[in-house]
Amino acid sequence: MAVLLGDIVQALGGKLFGSSDQLVQRLAPLSTAGPADLSFISHARYAGQMESTRAGALIAPPALEAAARVRGACIVTEDPYLYFARLTQWWKERHEQGQPALVEVLASVHPTARLGRDVGVGPFAVIGPDADVADGARIGAHSVLGRGARVGAGSVLHGRVSLGDGCSVGERCILHPGVVIGADGFGFAPHQGAWIKIEQLGAVRVGNDVEIGANTCIDRGALDDTVIEDGVKLDNLIQIGHNVRIGAHTAMAGCVGVAGSADIGAHCTIGGGAVVLGHLRLVDGVHVSAASVVTRSLLKPGHYTGMFPIDDNAAWEKNAASLKQLNRLRERIKLLEQAIAHASTPPSKP
Repeated sequence: MAVLLGDIVQALGGKLFGSSDQLVQRLAPLSTAGPADLSFISHARYAGQMESTRAGALIAPPALEAAARVRGACIVTEDPYLYFARLTQWWKERHEQGQPALVEVLASVHPTARLGRDVGVGPFAVIGPDADVADGARIGAHSVLGRGARVGAGSVLHGRVSLGDGCSVGERCILHPGVVIGADGFGFAPHQGAWIKIEQLGAVRVGNDVEIGANTCIDRGALDDTVIEDGVKLDNLIQIGHNVRIGAHTAMAGCVGVAGSADIGAHCTIGGGAVVLGHLRLVDGVHVSAASVVTRSLLKPGHYTGMFPIDDNAAWEKNAASLKQLNRLRERIKLLEQAIAHASTPPSKP
């Protein structure tokens, strides 16, 4: 379904140069876009790609306005990347049909559960006792809402999502397939060589406008709740331990692991495969590189990296062996510095 360039600008703003009647068949990256496609270029440093792309129209920043107008139709906006993000939302609303507001006959809804207006429940979904699903929410096939679970207005739980007893999800959230919220946290007390389970009596509270990727798990708290604040974005295959707090608008890439009782501030980013150890605190505005291991609290905003650089294996083994000797070498250097300082000190006069 093609759209007009003029309709895009009317809906999202920006300056249009070229015909408002030009048709756009699809949104595409610069490298594969064709004459009927719309693409974007986010920064002047990518200007060289404008020469090779076959895109019929571009979204470009003011710094590239002249070059974009020379090559053809374009929409000029201060932040092309943000514009493109909003364009994808507008495009999806126009081209994709959402799940209908229908409670499938194969779904199981407990008599004490409460469903708001225009709620959709897919086949084989289970809505437990005293669960509450607010207006316009969608519960996908095979999803399970436990006793007293709550889903806010307009939220979407895709297929096979589990929301445990007493756990809540706010408004306009998106939970992708396989998400598990409210499984027991990893709590055991050692006793005579065995492990005694500590019952996890808290819940999970997810705020508004949160998106959680496929097969991500968020454990319920041991006593207090695990808390995910508004606007948090979690990628696929993330593990969030019990009693963790994640501040508003923090984002984590795939395979991050956060151990129990860590406190992560607002507007942080955690790169893929990074690990945050338990009971640590990260203040607002901390950015952790991919594959880093956070072993201490980070109490100043900034960009942190903690990893051993990749190398060929033989060199890596030599460097790793040297690292094991650092403490001993440090002590030897301190003794040498003391000896040099002593030798350079002139003798005192009689």
